Amino acid sequence: MNKKALIVVTNHSDFENSKAESTGLWLSELTHFYDEFEKAGICMDIVSPKGGKIPIDKRSLGRLVLDKAARKRYEDLDFMSLLENTKSLSGIDWNEYDILYFSGGHGAMWDFTNDDELHILIRKMYEGGKVVSAVCHGVAALQNVRLSNGEYLIKGKKGTGFPYFDETIIGVKRFVPYNLEKTLKERGMIYSKAMLPLMRHTVVDGRLITGQNPNSTTQTAQKALEVIQNL
Repeated sequence: MNKKALIVVTNHSDFENSKAESTGLWLSELTHFYDEFEKAGICMDIVSPKGGKIPIDKRSLGRLVLDKAARKRYEDLDFMSLLENTKSLSGIDWNEYDILYFSGGHGAMWDFTNDDELHILIRKMYEGGKVVSAVCHGVAALQNVRLSNGEYLIKGKKGTGFPYFDETIIGVKRFVPYNLEKTLKERGMIYSKAMLPLMRHTVVDGRLITGQNPNSTTQTAQKALEVIQNL
């Protein structure tokens, strides 16, 4: 498949209301997507809002969380070197890419939320007929994006993102800066989630593809592949 993907990961490394609690990229939300696209023969570039080294949420490296596939990537020095000095969004030519994908991790709730340059990129790619996809807290990148007509990108669109109730389950509800689920609904997203917490759930609405949590990443990547095949 002669396609190309632009993957955006967070630079933000801590919960600002608790400096003792570190966060960053949730590794499997990058690696599982990367695995599926690599198998499909798609070229990928990994960038971040500011560029530079990417912080990885230690929770995503836990023995019960880091599955075999993600661990293989974590132990791959060549792959991990891609996160040592990422390029920034500046200078990115969106016309080169067929899909824009946002990996999650709680860090995304900060630097994906109010980045005008990032939001312009999303608008240009979506209005340019490209695919826009995000998983878990990566969906935070979409909440404040407005289209050229002034409407929110997600208004009237079916989608998902990390549920607020699940923040309690994973023990960080008191640290998150806002209720992502509530904000998505306020912006007009037709929000849905899995019947049970932490179960996988992916929603496709045309060229907008969102996944609920880390367990949804592989499914989200597979759905995205199906969509870009028809571009």
